[in-house]
Amino acid sequence: MDLLTREIVGRGYLRGRLFHLDQTYAGEKPGAQSRVALTSNSDKISEIWLWHRCLGHPSFSLMKTTMPTLFLGVNKSALRCETCVLAKSHRATYSPRVSNKSSIPFELIHSDVWEPSREPTVSGMRYFVLFIDDCTRLSWVALLKTKDEVFPAFQTFRTLVQTQYHSTIKVLRSDNGGEYVNHVFQEFFNTHGIVHQTTCPQTPEQNGVSERKNRHLLDMARALLFSAHMPKYLWGDAVYASSHLINRLPSTRVFGCVAFVHVPKNQRSKLDARALKCVFVGYGGYQKGYKCFHPPTRKYYITMDVTFFEDMSYFTSSDTALQGENSFFEELYHGEGEESEGGEEAGGILTDPIETISSPPEGEAPNIQAPVSMAENDVTDTTPNIQAPVSMAENDVEDTTVPPTITSTPDPQLPGTEDHSCEVCPPTITSSNESNVGQYVLPNRTTRGQSAKIYEPTLTAKSKYPVANYMSTRRLSKSYESFVNQISAVSVPNKVQDALGDPNWRKAMEEELEALQKSNTWQLVPPPQGKKAVGCRWVFTVKHNADGSVIRYKARLVAKGFTQTYGIDYDETFAPVAKMTTIRVLLSIAASLNWPLRQFDVKNAFLHGELAEEEVYMSLPPGYVVDSPGDFVCRLRKSLYGLKQSPHAWFGRFSQFMRKVGYRQNNSDHTLFLKHQQGKVTALIIYVDDMVITGNDTVEIDRLQRQLASEFEMKDLGELKYFLGIEVARGREGIYLCQRKYVLDLLTETGLLDCRPVDTPIEQNHCLAEYPDQVPADRARYQRLVGRLIYLAHTRPDVAYAVSVVSQFMHNPSESHMDAVMRILKYLKSAPGRGVLFSKHSNILEVCGFTDADWAGNITDRRSTSGYFTFVGGNLVTWKSKKQKVVARSSAEAEYRGMAHGVCELLWLRNLLRDLGFKLKSTMQLYCDNKAAIDISQNPVQHDRTKHVEVDRHFIKEKLDAKIISFPFVPTEEQLADVLTKGVSRKAFYDSLSKLGMVDVYEPT
Repeated sequence: MDLLTREIVGRGYLRGRLFHLDQTYAGEKPGAQSRVALTSNSDKISEIWLWHRCLGHPSFSLMKTTMPTLFLGVNKSALRCETCVLAKSHRATYSPRVSNKSSIPFELIHSDVWEPSREPTVSGMRYFVLFIDDCTRLSWVALLKTKDEVFPAFQTFRTLVQTQYHSTIKVLRSDNGGEYVNHVFQEFFNTHGIVHQTTCPQTPEQNGVSERKNRHLLDMARALLFSAHMPKYLWGDAVYASSHLINRLPSTRVFGCVAFVHVPKNQRSKLDARALKCVFVGYGGYQKGYKCFHPPTRKYYITMDVTFFEDMSYFTSSDTALQGENSFFEELYHGEGEESEGGEEAGGILTDPIETISSPPEGEAPNIQAPVSMAENDVTDTTPNIQAPVSMAENDVEDTTVPPTITSTPDPQLPGTEDHSCEVCPPTITSSNESNVGQYVLPNRTTRGQSAKIYEPTLTAKSKYPVANYMSTRRLSKSYESFVNQISAVSVPNKVQDALGDPNWRKAMEEELEALQKSNTWQLVPPPQGKKAVGCRWVFTVKHNADGSVIRYKARLVAKGFTQTYGIDYDETFAPVAKMTTIRVLLSIAASLNWPLRQFDVKNAFLHGELAEEEVYMSLPPGYVVDSPGDFVCRLRKSLYGLKQSPHAWFGRFSQFMRKVGYRQNNSDHTLFLKHQQGKVTALIIYVDDMVITGNDTVEIDRLQRQLASEFEMKDLGELKYFLGIEVARGREGIYLCQRKYVLDLLTETGLLDCRPVDTPIEQNHCLAEYPDQVPADRARYQRLVGRLIYLAHTRPDVAYAVSVVSQFMHNPSESHMDAVMRILKYLKSAPGRGVLFSKHSNILEVCGFTDADWAGNITDRRSTSGYFTFVGGNLVTWKSKKQKVVARSSAEAEYRGMAHGVCELLWLRNLLRDLGFKLKSTMQLYCDNKAAIDISQNPVQHDRTKHVEVDRHFIKEKLDAKIISFPFVPTEEQLADVLTKGVSRKAFYDSLSKLGMVDVYEPT
């Protein structure tokens, strides 16, 4: 208390024998301040910093506790000491957010690679990669020999997700290991729109799902191994069994117990033992059976015929005591502990699939293979196999070395690997020098924290069958080689998100929308009542110059016309497209007469068609933004790509213009327009908006180009080099057609780019048919592949018969049918650039053909297959292999029906050549190797055997009497059409190819 003013200026509290002054008390007057607070704030901060340095840089929280008066009126959080941060920095506490768990299966995938084991598996595997679905926590595991097999393993897993679960991987989360962070992975992610999330350096907690799953699987694997006293080289089976059990708990069999495998009676005598004592080591993946291992012979068996002694272990404790059980436990535990401590290379988990049971030869560097498609039995065994969490189907393929139900074939539902024998060599441990030959050196656990070389795997360099062995550009001219390389360099996006990330494709989309708005293609209106708007999507393609350089990135907005209703949204839809046979005839004539070949493209062709009668609405294009608020749809004023009526509207407009400028529409092919003047001819053939112009009237060709440019917005693509996916090369020898890029894209899509090729597209004496007990295959995938092969047959007559056979099972394909499709693809790998050569011939008016038919060759319905080749001026122009519609009662009848098909094709060629201005001077010849069929055509013999084919007989007899056609006999050995009716031997097959004029300019020399 102030004695003069009697004012209370402070307050204290008696504690023990001392008064403690309350320094925060400000007195009773309003606005009064504590005497202590009157000290300058800057002086206090200076004093705090002085004490902070004197006391050895303690924390400011500790200083405030011990010296509270010093911090009165000072904000402690504003005090930051740089020296303390440098001296006492530590890792932040990691608090995972469990609420961020994905709600959609396969949207987020966690992945990790586990460190190499000192003890290899039976098949020589040392690494393991793990893929975990964030939503379901189901795990997929694969054994690896080296870390550079992670990329093929991920490709295989992604294909599995897309095929079996109809889902798409959007995000992959992993550490910063070189097996994930490399140019191969990054390019794959960019192409497919996958986001790659990586952990911060030395922060394995951010990949905690994978780390925890590693521990879970390894804990169970150790328990299985130790309880069954298993040898160390079976740890792969133990961890695979752990993955199987975790995904499928509960399970009913004891790992490591005695399992008696039944031996079929055809592999034993009456006095032999009927079972083989083995050890149970897991399950058969997609094969519905148990996986058992026979230690004396080191063979694996997968079978359902097993008798279990679950109370007995095959191995005893004495068997494993000499192998160092404790050291193996320490190895697994040590690896796991290091993973939990952090590092970019924390590992995955393991499985030992039956497909990879063969041990590699000692000292041999493993081959790295890209993942291949199902039923692929000829790819090297280093491709990792992804094991799925559920069993799907049985495998009925037999292994000749083991009982029929005991198989070692690839999983039918997954991309497979080479079909191995069950014989297994003892595991060998190669030296570090041997094992690293041709390999990238990756840092071991002991070198973590040190900088390593950037990991950049080269898959093709390590392939056993690289595609470079079967294709070369040495025989091409420099300009055409540049063209070939250019058209293969640009990848086309499949999704709008991928296109928007590339400025070239974004610009193409903007140009397309601008062109659509400029031509008043639609009008924005509110959604009408009672009307359904069709959807739309973007389709991307690349246009090339004659030198192969990119002339245009083309984005096309396509309406989803499949949702339209007939009679409401459209009426007339028919519009012809160019026949590939017509195009080949024109190219053959151009090669012989040295006609020019010019290619043009109509920009936004369908926008020239009007929608005057129909009322069609379309949803807004993806990426299109409307300024006005509210919901809008597009009322289409003009035809758009994808609409049912668009081709009809566009072709009607185009044909009307061509007739206006003096061209006549051909009756043999309505997409062919011809103009004759002064003994010269000009021909234009159009396929939607792509057109080719040829002829011997160069003045008229230039005039037509100007007329087209005045009516439509045209692109002059120069000399014909790339048309509808077909590569056209012109040289001194003639014109060469192939679909090299198409084949390579197909092989890449199916994972067969590094497969082992075969010599023929279909087996000789094959037995493809429909069977009651057949195992079904993926019908959608089968139909997609066969459809692409059908288009490929436009330039590959060598696969025409094989494609005709597999196309008969589109409605109900089986595994054997899928195997046949894969065989065709493997045959294509042997010569991706093989095609048809149109040589220069002096006599272009010579037309002939070869026709042949088998008899009752189809096992299912006993119908025959007929086929024919036709030649114009010595060049092969048309071919067909087709099953006949009725059953033939004799080989002569089957041949006769085949002759009728060949006659029709020759008559069509005759009419086409006549319209082009070429009048045949000689009789067309159709060669046949059946004398009975020739006799029937020339004489009314064997009426009882031919009365049911009277129409064909009279048709052929009429053409014979008019001397339009003749049927010379040809021996079976010289019958070219034999390859169109059945599978033949390798020698007969390649003899026919050379006579057909098929060559491979890309063949390595």
